[in-house]
Amino acid sequence: MGAEVLIRARRAVVDGQERAVSVAVADGRVVAVLPFDADPDGAQVVELADDEVLLPGLVDTHVHVNEPGRTEWEGFASATRAAAAGGVTTIIDMPLNSIPPTTNVPALQEKQDVARDQAYVDVGFWGGAIPGNLADLRPLHEAGVFGFKCFLLHSGVDEFPPLSGDELHEALAEAKTFDGMVIVHAEDANTIDTAPPAQGRGYAGFLGSRPRQAEELAIAQVVEAARQTGARAHILHLSDADALPLIRDAVADGVRLSVETCPHYLTLEAEDIPDGATQFKCCPPIREHDNRDRLWEGLAEGTIATVVTDHSPSTADLKLLDVGDFGQAWGGIAGLQVGLPAVWTEARERGFTLAHVVRWMGTNTADQVGLTDRGRIAQGAVADFVVFAPDESFTVDVAALHHKNPVCAYAGRTLTGTVRQTWLAGAPIDIDDAPRGRLLRREP
Repeated sequence: MGAEVLIRARRAVVDGQERAVSVAVADGRVVAVLPFDADPDGAQVVELADDEVLLPGLVDTHVHVNEPGRTEWEGFASATRAAAAGGVTTIIDMPLNSIPPTTNVPALQEKQDVARDQAYVDVGFWGGAIPGNLADLRPLHEAGVFGFKCFLLHSGVDEFPPLSGDELHEALAEAKTFDGMVIVHAEDANTIDTAPPAQGRGYAGFLGSRPRQAEELAIAQVVEAARQTGARAHILHLSDADALPLIRDAVADGVRLSVETCPHYLTLEAEDIPDGATQFKCCPPIREHDNRDRLWEGLAEGTIATVVTDHSPSTADLKLLDVGDFGQAWGGIAGLQVGLPAVWTEARERGFTLAHVVRWMGTNTADQVGLTDRGRIAQGAVADFVVFAPDESFTVDVAALHHKNPVCAYAGRTLTGTVRQTWLAGAPIDIDDAPRGRLLRREP
């Protein structure tokens, strides 16, 4: 066997089910998945407690780190410590909110240089598709980005402008030439421009300013462009369950389309958001209770394949918490550290298992970006693990989070499931030690 470490777990999520195993690890990888009572053969034995479950490290493909340029919002050191504390061992960083945005190879290299010695977990990078950078997409792909993010309306920052319909088609057509993937913030600009503007402290007014039809029209546009070009397209942070039939039908027709949703859409609901509570503002918005139920149905049937945090923090002052104006406050949910327990808390109430959560937040997210040796406990996989206590509850204290700014929509909520330890490449992560995370490139 040649193992350095043998992890014994009475409960582990392996091959889509929980079972008792011993996991043999050497050189940062799983060398064998063995019966629980396997002979250690000289390996160091680590035995989990009876109330702990061994999970693979999770893969979060939607994280805004913001460094360089807006490092006061979040940085690689703080974001990756939060990831490790939340059981996430791989993040893929979004190309915007940093300055410069990752829209050409020099900008990618600048971001890699900043991240290299700060990452406590492994970090990959998305590129960006904006007007005028069509010629940069192939070089970015060859430099190892995992795909290209674009917006169909104003992104919130002027240095990352949106694509028109024609430009979206061109970006997809270009990506098709090297089988790249275009990931889309799908809200229709005209629909939102003509909706009543958000203003004041009432959440209902903000919700009315981002109508469901904005998502549906934009997703229909993405579907048609992906159909015409044959390219891979991915819908980011779906909040509108009414769009699920459109997505389901497109996939059935052979359109190369996938879709994600986020913990806040699965666990929070518009009816419960208090006046002035701008920590709940995000785009697209958190919608109503019935909508949340139907997003879970979309997960159950497989139309939605992945759950990612869309960790999008800012400084507290940009949230205007003292004023509580939903029209003026920055939109974004900071949830990287609590995504796993938030989803698990709701999932278990609905009859789902830890194996489902691992599939949505680990296996499927890894497979989406081609990191097929992650998000699973299997021979040859990276030895990234989470020691998870699924029955232990805690109350979210923003002061105890590793996010750079103490703002979180989950503050004060009691969640079930705690991360007791996270392993990276065969060893536990110690956030008081030097970071060991690696920078990742898309596999050829």
